Amino acid sequence: MNNKIKINLDLLLVKRQRKLIDLSEEIGITIANLSKLKTGKAKAIRFTTLLALCEALECKPGDLIDLEEA
Repeated sequence: MNNKIKINLDLLLVKRQRKLIDLSEEIGITIANLSKLKTGKAKAIRFTTLLALCEALECKPGDLIDLEEA
């Protein structure tokens, strides 16, 4: 079982017509950390960060997180 968690931040940004820098300023997360999430290089995400992203992007956690099958 080599499944992988995928963060759909880039997709949601496009759908919501938002920019990473604006999102960063709105939720108080550095662009570097958001970029790690966006590129799949993050090892973990705090629930507070997940909640802030969901509130800012008007989505549910399941819209942001997906399971990618190998």
